[in-house]
Amino acid sequence: MSAGLFGLLDDVAAIAKLAAASVDDVGAAAGRASAKAAGVVIDDTAVTPQYVHGVAADRELPIIKQIAIGSIRNKLLIILPVALLLNALLPDALPIILMIGGAYLAFEGAEKIWSKISGHGHHETPAVERGPDAEKTMISGAVRTDLILSAEIMVISLNTVADESFWSQLAIMVVVALLITAVVYGVVALIVKMDDVGLLLSQRSSAGAQRVGHAMVAGMPKLLAAITVIGTAAMLWVGGHILLVNLEEVGWWSAPYDAIHHLAEDVHHAVDVAVLGPTLAWSVETVASALVGLLVGAVIAAVVHFVPKRGGHAEAPSTGSAG
Repeated sequence: MSAGLFGLLDDVAAIAKLAAASVDDVGAAAGRASAKAAGVVIDDTAVTPQYVHGVAADRELPIIKQIAIGSIRNKLLIILPVALLLNALLPDALPIILMIGGAYLAFEGAEKIWSKISGHGHHETPAVERGPDAEKTMISGAVRTDLILSAEIMVISLNTVADESFWSQLAIMVVVALLITAVVYGVVALIVKMDDVGLLLSQRSSAGAQRVGHAMVAGMPKLLAAITVIGTAAMLWVGGHILLVNLEEVGWWSAPYDAIHHLAEDVHHAVDVAVLGPTLAWSVETVASALVGLLVGAVIAAVVHFVPKRGGHAEAPSTGSAG
């Protein structure tokens, strides 16, 4: 009897070890998949704070929470089933979907740059000044924007684990969805509440706390401005990189990707220093991808804004949107 019990315990221990190893594998794969989507995550983090601009301080976190819940729904209930189905039935469609998303990101980045240069960006009245229904409308708009960015994140991540079994893909992608949503909206919450924390510190009796508090309050506008710039750059970089990689993967046009890849390798070998070489090589690839994104985005923006519509009405160049 005792031998049978010890045998059962050994089996249970073996199963537990196997389950723990599987969890570790899923966690590691989810980490790699999330890293591949890092550029879009930066973009998502940079875009979201604008939705609580002008909102009463006590409504900022509840609004971010609702947007985060909408983001989880987007990822798990809409994007993940569609992406897994396509990966199972039409795997060749994933690179095309990625390219469409990459072109959209490039267009959004080019739009933001055009709006900044032309001064014709859309300046929306803060939600707090637009009545009680404005908050719901704003949240709906934020969730719709998140759908696009989340689709890019999930498809990029799925593409990283496309060779795994269906159930492994499902487990990994659920972890990716939860992890990335927590990171993005956790960081957003910290950003939008930074000035409140700074204000509290500035009211402390400690001179050091007051200095830190005043610095946080004074630095908030600069931080938001920097995030906007980083978000725009990330749109162009990620959009261009997605286009280059997937054009090469589907075999439509590999020359641009090959040229940039070889240039980065030449820089790496020319600067044979442990950290500096890889950093410069990455910088070359990133700048080149951003330039490709800017070029593609500018072409799409020109088509959208300057080519006459079918109805015969051309949109005036001065009405470019902020994206």
